[in-house]
Amino acid sequence: MPATDRTTAVFALREQVRAFITARDWDQFHSPKDLAIALSIEAAELLEHFRFRDDAEIAARLATPEFRQDISDELADVLYFVLAISNKLDIDLSTALESKMAVSARRYPVEKARGKNLKYTAYADND
Repeated sequence: MPATDRTTAVFALREQVRAFITARDWDQFHSPKDLAIALSIEAAELLEHFRFRDDAEIAARLATPEFRQDISDELADVLYFVLAISNKLDIDLSTALESKMAVSARRYPVEKARGKNLKYTAYADND
C-alpha cells in the first residue's frame, strides 16, 4: 500500500530524507544556510505556477492531471527541504508546529480574527 498522510508519521518522512541524503553523501553540502536557500528556491518554483493567473485560471489548471502533478512535485520538493533542515537542526516539527499554533491562537483569537485577514498586531489594539 502506498504511503499517505493518514498512514505516514513525520518521523518516517524525516528518516526517508535522512537515508536519501546519507546514501549519496550529500550532508557535506547541506549547511543550514544552503538548505534554507534551497527551501526558498523550491517555494518560489511552486509560486511560479500561480504567477499572473487569476483564481478561475488556476482552478481550471488544477483540474488537469499534468498541472496537479507539477504542483505535487513542487510541494514534495518544499517538504523535502523542510524535512532536511529539520534533521540538520534537530528540530521536532510536530512540537514546533504545535507550539507555533498555540502562539498563533493567542495572536489571532477566533472572536476577533474570524473572517478577517489582518496581521495579528491589528487585534492587539482592540482589547
